[in-house]
Amino acid sequence: MKPPYEITNNILELYGQITEALGICQSLMLVIPEAKLRRQNRIKTIHSSLSIEGNTLNIENITALIDNHRVIGPQKDIIEVQNAIKAYNQLKTYEPYKKDHFLKAHNILMNGLVKNPGEFRRSQVGIMKGEKVTHIAPGSDMVPGLMNDLFKYLKNDKDLEIIKSCVFHYEMEYIHPFEDGNGRMGRYWQTRILMNVNPIFEFVPIEKLIKDNQKEYYEALNISDNSGKSTVFIEFMLEVINKTLRDTIDESKPTNPDYSKRIEFALKILDDWFDRKEYMNVCKGISSATASRDLKQLLNAGIIESTGKGRMTKYKKRSG
Repeated sequence: MKPPYEITNNILELYGQITEALGICQSLMLVIPEAKLRRQNRIKTIHSSLSIEGNTLNIENITALIDNHRVIGPQKDIIEVQNAIKAYNQLKTYEPYKKDHFLKAHNILMNGLVKNPGEFRRSQVGIMKGEKVTHIAPGSDMVPGLMNDLFKYLKNDKDLEIIKSCVFHYEMEYIHPFEDGNGRMGRYWQTRILMNVNPIFEFVPIEKLIKDNQKEYYEALNISDNSGKSTVFIEFMLEVINKTLRDTIDESKPTNPDYSKRIEFALKILDDWFDRKEYMNVCKGISSATASRDLKQLLNAGIIESTGKGRMTKYKKRSG
């Protein structure tokens, strides 16, 4: 049975904004961000997702562990980070519609932290906030069937993949299929689903904005629980996805002073037709992605003109 939710005007508007943001990413050649931004965002992702679960290690600790340096801290927290580093490094090796891959990912994330990592729970669980029970999960005997249904929905339903990623995240949290690690798995697997929409999502730190809006995150889950449908949670997550994409775009745009100085210097030297490689030789130290963004921005501004296609493209400063 299809999980219950409504496609509201707000959801459609947010989906349109996300599509627009992905188009901007494409124009900036951000399908795979530059190495420095990929690294920064991966660190933010791991820190934020584990911090939501109470991990005490900071950004510097996680950076050190990624670089294979020793850190001082609670052993459990260190294991959580080491597991997360391994899991996120393997993210694109998993098929998002395969339950056994989902279980393998949980095994890596929770190895050394629970008795049976990579296996569904065998006992009844409830979620506590202080002394109050906020959610009683379905019985453990129902978990395998519910997860099978959820993966069938994910694979076969015709709704938009971005919306299905939010539905899966919510429904997985509701089912609470594992003894522990459900929250981090929900966020992790949504990212894997979104990577089928656009590969940039591997390096977009959605978890960072969830952490920054943690209260609203849990409120959206609770409201959806009480209403019996995931509509409010979908709206919340779409807002998070859109905002995170916009932040990634802002971080990726060339800073105006550097860009202005670079093109002013380059166009003084390159006074005839030139290609991207010649532009990079003049602007020492920039990457091919930065060079492509510079040239695209110059073309859009009407400062240069071009001829040819692909690798044969040549550029020249417009006269007058």
